[in-house]
Amino acid sequence: MDSLALFCTGALIAGGIYWFVCILGPAEQRGKRAVDLSGGSISAEKVQDNYEQYWSFFRRPKEIETAEKVPDFVDTFYNLVTDIYEWGWGQSFHFSPSIPGKSHLEATRLHEQMAVDLINVKPGDRILDVGCGVGGPMRAIAAHSRAKVVGITINDYQVNRARMHNKKAGLDSLCEVVQGNFLEMPFPENSFDGAYSIEATCHAPKLEEVYAEIFRVLKPGSLYVSYEWVTTDKFKSSDPEQVEVIQGIERGDALPGLRNYTDIAETARKVGFEVVKEKDLAKPPAQPWWTRLKMGRIAYWRNHIVVTILSALGIAPKGTVDVHEMLFKTADYLTRGGDTGIFSPMHMILCRKPEKTEEIWSS
Repeated sequence: MDSLALFCTGALIAGGIYWFVCILGPAEQRGKRAVDLSGGSISAEKVQDNYEQYWSFFRRPKEIETAEKVPDFVDTFYNLVTDIYEWGWGQSFHFSPSIPGKSHLEATRLHEQMAVDLINVKPGDRILDVGCGVGGPMRAIAAHSRAKVVGITINDYQVNRARMHNKKAGLDSLCEVVQGNFLEMPFPENSFDGAYSIEATCHAPKLEEVYAEIFRVLKPGSLYVSYEWVTTDKFKSSDPEQVEVIQGIERGDALPGLRNYTDIAETARKVGFEVVKEKDLAKPPAQPWWTRLKMGRIAYWRNHIVVTILSALGIAPKGTVDVHEMLFKTADYLTRGGDTGIFSPMHMILCRKPEKTEEIWSS
């Protein structure tokens, strides 16, 4: 009887551990398990070193402003965080307004579908996803529009993850992923029927450079929509507490520097775009986008326990605990930015490349 009770207790504990780590912990679409956390393209023994190198950028702030160093800086960041994002958040690395009666996953999909609806593409059109990550938005947009989506990301590990997900979803005929720098895209001029970027161009050292590249590869008359990370009209650079929040967001999300909302349309016009529409999608009556971060605090502590155990056992790379803790602190800064209204991750701008672009450059 005692041995039976001992066996049942052991089985219950083992089952509880499996449920805690492998069932409760994974991402919304089961894209990544806790036991498979890695440092992306970084070898396991170098994750800690790369984490420390990432933080060294902020100890030498002038280097962040050096354009040629930013791609490596962003690439390192996404090697460190991609698995944790995918495990704890899902395959779409962005925010969306909360929608009453809808899950976070459903709200995210509607937010992505709105982007492609805004650029008026037709089935079979070829469109560009600027900064595609592991391709969550790409797959939602391809399935919704039946357009052919070409995504570009700086991170080679994300390319492989995106291709795997595309094939698994049966969308690899509509979704193509290219590794590259969106400041120097390997595409010919006038080759896309539309383009979008969802919270991605914030990583560009100069917004003008990425907007100019998008302008170059779009066909005349085509539309481009972007959801931009910005400081709002409520942000006061003279307020130390507000500055701390913004700098916390920058440090925890590999941003060369957050832009003010007034810079977005001005930059788009500067490279030749016509601005069709501009709106902060985070403003009321939109429901708070940061609610998900607040609700995720319990999940964070659960996940942090899992990561700590896996790291101690040598299953997760050394340094994973530090990366996870960094992301939790960043989530707090993001929540404070949303609560105070000084930060928005979804300042939407819709632009058109004029039919006769030569008139723009000659004027």
